[in-house]
Amino acid sequence: MKNTDGTEAAKRAAGESAADLVADGDLVGLGTGSTAAHAVRRLGERVDSGLDARGVATSYQSRELAREAGVPLESLADVARVDVAIDGADQVADGDLVKGGGAAHAREKVVDAAADRFVVVADDSKLADALSHPVPVEVLPDARATVRDALRGAGGEPTLRAAERKDGPVVSDNGNLVFDCDFGTVSDPDGLAVRLSAMPGVLEHGLFVGLADELHVGAADGSVSTRSLR
Repeated sequence: MKNTDGTEAAKRAAGESAADLVADGDLVGLGTGSTAAHAVRRLGERVDSGLDARGVATSYQSRELAREAGVPLESLADVARVDVAIDGADQVADGDLVKGGGAAHAREKVVDAAADRFVVVADDSKLADALSHPVPVEVLPDARATVRDALRGAGGEPTLRAAERKDGPVVSDNGNLVFDCDFGTVSDPDGLAVRLSAMPGVLEHGLFVGLADELHVGAADGSVSTRSLR
């Protein structure tokens, strides 16, 4: 039986560890997902205690959470660089990531790439020797048929992500659809990332290659291990 309490403690430890890196005056990229949420809440506590920091949200979810936590926000449209971005991952292998479980990977990639320091937070279940998690691919709705064929041509098996509490597919914050594409073990993440980016109709994919600077991994006992990825 899965120890959900232990998993939640690991996520909390990783998220809070990264939030404690934020310094006065920092502009912080606020990732989306359950582990990043702990970082946002911890950042809110630090702001309440006097830290001068602002956030840039990567999704409706992270924006609402930041507001609840009391983190001042700036619009992504007005931001050219970020001091530190804190974000989770669906899988981590050799410093490369698969992201997009929350369908926020397009905005997450913009923020994470703009950060001077991109810190990944995860529990140890997300670590792998090689990437093999299905890769989320955000596509223009009218391009889904042609993109589906292109993904199959690239060796993947795409599945249109279905909504859980309504009929029909998931729609991203950008108004697009998401394919979860299974490529099996990804032996060349950089090559696959380039190929996906070149497909007409693809807005963004969930391979984050060479972007992360640091990894914080939480364990069920509340401890955190950190390592540089550069």
